[in-house]
Amino acid sequence: MLDGVDRRILAELQADGRLSYNELARRVRMSSPAVAERVRRLTDRGIITGYHARVDPSAAGLAVTALVRMECFGARCLLRDEEAMAWPEILQLHRVTGDACCVLLVAVRSMERFEDLIDRLAEHGRPSSTMVLSTPVPWRPVAPP
Repeated sequence: MLDGVDRRILAELQADGRLSYNELARRVRMSSPAVAERVRRLTDRGIITGYHARVDPSAAGLAVTALVRMECFGARCLLRDEEAMAWPEILQLHRVTGDACCVLLVAVRSMERFEDLIDRLAEHGRPSSTMVLSTPVPWRPVAPP
């Protein structure tokens, strides 16, 4: 269970994952060692899973972004191919319920590269794609209850 201090730490780190323990401690009104211990426990419990920069795919040269729904099963299923799941074009992969086995968020440089990716995905099942036109909510911090 998370307490109020844990929630404040998570909110601050999600707003700026580069905060030093000293600055984080100042913001949540605790000592640096106490904050460091809290962060360590949140990490050990799997609540904090990592720190990274959020990168805009389009600004980084990946002009085509799409959601791809995969219908696959059996030995050829994309979820069973660790090499395919590591393809750099796949930014996110979600195992889902319903007719599809998974939904992917992909980003590539061009429509030609997107077509190549769809061809490779088709070896695992039936891909169905939806192009992303814009992203009004690119990321939102998690607010634990």
